[in-house]
Amino acid sequence: MILPHSRRLWQALLPVLGLLLLVPACSTGPSAAPGSSAGGDKIVVGLTYTADVQFSPFYVAAEKGYFADEGLTVTLRHHGASESLLGALQAGTEDVVYAGGDEMMVNRASGVDVVDFATVYQTYPGELIVPADSRIDSPADLRGRPIGVPGKYGETWYTLLALLNEAGLSQEDVDIQTIGFTQQSALMTGKVDAVVGFSNNDAVQFEQAGFGVRGIAPSTGTPLVGLGLGAMAGTVSEHGTDLVKLLHAVQRAAADCASDPDEAVGLSARYVTTLTDDEQRAKAKATLEATNALYGDDFGAQDAETWNAMSAFLAAKGITAETVDPQAAYTSLG
Repeated sequence: MILPHSRRLWQALLPVLGLLLLVPACSTGPSAAPGSSAGGDKIVVGLTYTADVQFSPFYVAAEKGYFADEGLTVTLRHHGASESLLGALQAGTEDVVYAGGDEMMVNRASGVDVVDFATVYQTYPGELIVPADSRIDSPADLRGRPIGVPGKYGETWYTLLALLNEAGLSQEDVDIQTIGFTQQSALMTGKVDAVVGFSNNDAVQFEQAGFGVRGIAPSTGTPLVGLGLGAMAGTVSEHGTDLVKLLHAVQRAAADCASDPDEAVGLSARYVTTLTDDEQRAKAKATLEATNALYGDDFGAQDAETWNAMSAFLAAKGITAETVDPQAAYTSLG
């Protein structure tokens, strides 16, 4: 199964990911999902292509009535594979996007007036993954080594560039191999010495397969902003109160996911139809717990230093044609 992070990478050249929206659902929009609330302001919540336990805070908030408690009517929606990340946002059929801060900044550089109003992943999930007994202990040890990446795009690519940047290495100093979404087989068979993946996805899958691994992130901090909630600038200025309500409901549900992951998996099973037996639910729980660890202690908080560093980093690496004004790319609504 291709999990959300991997699927997002596959479509990264189109910029795609999940959406959370703040417009009234129309007759051509998505149908209501289980747990949608009734009454209040209508919000469509878009969540990439495949239902997955990584989106449990949204499922739990819907199932436990937290959106309704905020006076919101919420519909959860998963994108079709052909949709671009911010296409519906630009078209005005959706209002809020659940995407990486880096993805939003890259899109902003292309003329999309999207503003990140809450960073949900306080820890960036991208990391280098090596066998537990590997002699690679830091990015500097990558010189001359074969490294597997899905492709030269998206969050895993940005992660690799950040690791090489910390070590003072160029792309020519390592052997970069495009392996698609075969990180597990490529590393386990020795095709590459390291792969780039996500701590709450790929690393979990290795452990579940009985293959011990270690994750290596830039020791000085990744100059990238993880998953968050974004909206067009006009929506942020005109509907900030509703966006804050939405954030509060998701934060409340995220706390429940951390305190009772078994309940969260059970509630998510209404959306993630593959969770049909104890084995699948146990695997989902491991992914959920790894995802819970990314939220940190200040759910939704923005870090100005990281936003500034990311703007400079993306421009320096040629990911954006010019430096994006970080002050315009994010805000804090409280």
